[in-house]
Amino acid sequence: MYQSKETMPYILPVKGVMPEIPESCFVAPNATIVGDVIMGEDCSIWFNAVVRGDVNSIRMGNKVNVQDGAVIHCTYQKTKTNLGNNVSIGHNALVHGCTVADNVLIGMGSIVMDNVEIGEGSIIAAGAVVLEGTKVPAGSIFAGVPAKKVKDISPELLKGEVERIANNYLMYSSWFK
Repeated sequence: MYQSKETMPYILPVKGVMPEIPESCFVAPNATIVGDVIMGEDCSIWFNAVVRGDVNSIRMGNKVNVQDGAVIHCTYQKTKTNLGNNVSIGHNALVHGCTVADNVLIGMGSIVMDNVEIGEGSIIAAGAVVLEGTKVPAGSIFAGVPAKKVKDISPELLKGEVERIANNYLMYSSWFK
């Protein structure tokens, strides 16, 4: 027989700064969000995901989903993390001290390092490692280790994958509210 255990996400202040999470957001019961984190509307932070704004700030636009096991962090006194609107961070991805424009998909298990800039409407492939300081042009697909541009993204792929995933995670989060 299934028994629900009352659990709550870990949402903690750091040095007196509490995360700002709108009521429209979903935060899974075992997710962790700490410190200087400001989330937009309709975001979702999934199971075992960690958003650590302890050493610098993390800003998220609207409809950002941080999937299971992903980690969002930054570097003390050096890099902040800024995520645009409609950004999907895949399962077990690591996004660290970078800037991500609107309508971006960061694939499962990928690593995005400090001072990376990902242009609007781009895809970082699953398992890719985007090295420090890389500039990903808008509308690009980057893959590999280290990640390199493999092609331009088509409008069909942008709508069929990037927008679809962001919208699906908004739907999935509604199942838990």
